[in-house]
Amino acid sequence: MLETKALLLFTFMYFFFSALLVAPPTEFISAGLTIQNVLSRYLGSEQIGFVYFHIKRTSATLLHCPGSVCPSAATLHTLVGTFLVPAACLVVLYWSQNKWDNHPIARQLDNLKEPESNWRAVASSVNVEFRRIDKFTSGPPTGRRIIVTDSWVIKTSTYFVHVAHQSDIHLSLSATEEHNISYENMTSVQYIHIDVISINKNISRFTLRLNALDYKDLKEKLQSPVRNARNIVIRQTLSEQFLHAFAEQISLNPEVDTCIGCMQKQSDINLYKRCESPEPGQPVPEGSGEPCVQCYCRPMWCLECMGKWFASRQDQQRPDTWLGSKSPCPTCRAVFCILDVCKIEW
Repeated sequence: MLETKALLLFTFMYFFFSALLVAPPTEFISAGLTIQNVLSRYLGSEQIGFVYFHIKRTSATLLHCPGSVCPSAATLHTLVGTFLVPAACLVVLYWSQNKWDNHPIARQLDNLKEPESNWRAVASSVNVEFRRIDKFTSGPPTGRRIIVTDSWVIKTSTYFVHVAHQSDIHLSLSATEEHNISYENMTSVQYIHIDVISINKNISRFTLRLNALDYKDLKEKLQSPVRNARNIVIRQTLSEQFLHAFAEQISLNPEVDTCIGCMQKQSDINLYKRCESPEPGQPVPEGSGEPCVQCYCRPMWCLECMGKWFASRQDQQRPDTWLGSKSPCPTCRAVFCILDVCKIEW
């Protein structure tokens, strides 16, 4: 009886800690307790050989925790769990034949090859583009991650890596998730789901899940448009949210001052020098009066009051000259003509 309990406890603890390594929490990641770090010498460099790195990683993950594929069998039936490890070894041994030709990732890449080529050529293309610094990435390095290069859309997961060619896919927004608190920064967060459907029948569809704040950067890297048939509302970036709130607040601010002449209408006239004046040192044409200068007063007068002021400063016996005459600004006395009067549309 005691031996059975000890075996059950050992089995439970084994699969518990194995699951933590396969899907590590933040504390494990901070301590470096991940499959990638523990087996770094065996896995090699992801940056140099992305495809081979993940072929080895998924194989090592299966060997390390085969029970995570079927948690109920691993935790409720010890005898079944005992056979899972040898079975996983046989599966990985089969995968590794002919330099990993039988691995599911290799078989998937084989469906993406060009005629008279092989999956290793596709892997080489993926590896080369993954090294480029202009690729789009989203998600934690130890979990489900989205990578978009110039030619490929990639999604990594615990036991598999989905790969699709950009020219062969249709993209569609399918759903969103709203969370009040994000474990990363303790603020609300929205996640969006994008279905990736390849026209290649041998490539199964998969779903990209990413933070809505990364959506704009993702679209810039994608070659195909993302259809939004369901009219899903995507949360804006922090800058866009601020600009929206900024505009809303400005719209609530008091309107411009009323005209100081009639105190009834809005001030809608600005004096801005638009006419041509003689160059310095040149004589002023006879009869033109003082040259116009720039007025720096803020809008304080409405059109009607400014017109009345302008008319009052003219020769009342010569109304035929008014349109070509000048007047001092009613506030600062800067000389202006009709060409300098600008109507402001609020």
